[in-house]
Amino acid sequence: MNHVSLKSATELARAIRDKRIGSAELLELYIERYERFNPDINAIVATDLEAARKRAREADEATAKGENWGPLHGLPMTIKDTMEVAGMPCTWGTPLLKSFVPRRNAATVQSLIEAGAVIFGKTNVPLFGLDFQSFNEVYGQTNNPWDLHRTPGGSSGGAAAALAAGLTGLEIGSDIGGSIRAPSHYCGIYGHKSTFGIVPSLGQEPSLLREFTGDYTTETDLVVSGPLARSADDLDLVMKLIVKPPIFQRRAISIRLPPPRKKKLKDYKIGVWLDDTAYPVDAGVGDCLQKALDRLIAAGVSATDEHPDINFVDSDRVYRDLLNLATVMAIPPENFERMRDNVATLSPDDKSNYAIFVRQVTSTHRYWQELNYQRQILRQKWADYFEDVDVLLCPVTRVSAFPHDHTEIEKRVLQINKRDEPCLDALLPWVGLATVAYLPATVSPVGLTKDNLPVGIQVIGPYLEDHTPLHVAKLMEDVTGGFTPPPGFL
Repeated sequence: MNHVSLKSATELARAIRDKRIGSAELLELYIERYERFNPDINAIVATDLEAARKRAREADEATAKGENWGPLHGLPMTIKDTMEVAGMPCTWGTPLLKSFVPRRNAATVQSLIEAGAVIFGKTNVPLFGLDFQSFNEVYGQTNNPWDLHRTPGGSSGGAAAALAAGLTGLEIGSDIGGSIRAPSHYCGIYGHKSTFGIVPSLGQEPSLLREFTGDYTTETDLVVSGPLARSADDLDLVMKLIVKPPIFQRRAISIRLPPPRKKKLKDYKIGVWLDDTAYPVDAGVGDCLQKALDRLIAAGVSATDEHPDINFVDSDRVYRDLLNLATVMAIPPENFERMRDNVATLSPDDKSNYAIFVRQVTSTHRYWQELNYQRQILRQKWADYFEDVDVLLCPVTRVSAFPHDHTEIEKRVLQINKRDEPCLDALLPWVGLATVAYLPATVSPVGLTKDNLPVGIQVIGPYLEDHTPLHVAKLMEDVTGGFTPPPGFL
């Protein structure tokens, strides 16, 4: 991995700061790779190269004067196309927003720019960011650089594919159903789902679907923002830049996350939950995770199979119901009214995916309150668990990157251990553990399946202690391996 474009953002920023490479020179390297590789993977779907080149030149001029804009001074990077970047398209993958060009930056984007980043492109997402693959009517389909016939995941699929292929220096994504973690797992990179509520959400809502647009925003339950990168150091660096309260709270409120719990990998007490009879992982993924654990134990890691005192199936049910209710605003009003009419005609014995879905999204506020009550109990049980255990290692999803499938989500199936399983059952349960409890979770690459597909491990940490799973992921790198570029992209 000697190609400069494939190095970590931390290394690249240091090289620019030390004048070993210029911002403009690095940007041109990424543009060259974008022109050469992007047609096959379609990860970067919009660019503003003129503005990026101007800012990169200004960064180099500042460097020559001894000036430093911040930790990301002159670093070229891209932004997921669900986050607003002033002067660049922000479509959310829908033709309704094809011509929408925001006049201001999302809060996280602004933090990165203030730290010196050079934004040169936007990366692909699914329609409204609500799919496990990244394809839409505006920009088409994004392919996984490890296997073009497979998806890089969603909704941060374009971001993960661009990083794995060495088309960008850094990325930022959002996560409600594994949208940061699953693409990181499928593409062999690092990703971090932050603790809920510590990264401002301004500029991340589809503007035509809310009453207030532009300068106004809402906070959607379960949704968080976080970085995707080629190293755990990069994740930690970005988190230190973007963790802030909403702008309107900053006069009185600040956020200071605690440092990592321990200093050395051997000092951590690590919980292990690599499989479960309720949602068993595919053998290819499971074998890779077990080998990673074996290496950790050989390195002296203190591992325990103690799990949180929760019922996995119940936790998954609460999560999925809250997930559907959190995203209900994405359903067009006419469709929602039709669903409400359909509910009355459903047989009580109808347990189909569609029947379950429409019952959930048309349920009462009382039902949401019941779910929220159950969530609070889950959160307390996780807090009890982390009194004794520092982090929990578990799968990201039950499968590795899977073939493209543009049929309706409710009708999709994935093969797990030679059995067809509903797509939602394959992809949601393990990411839901951290999401429903508002916990931070870092994904670290740990190897490849026999089919040469990446596998990541999920490191779940205590509430508000994001730097602990980030630190564990960093320390694991020397034992379990880190980022490896896909064949053909060196």
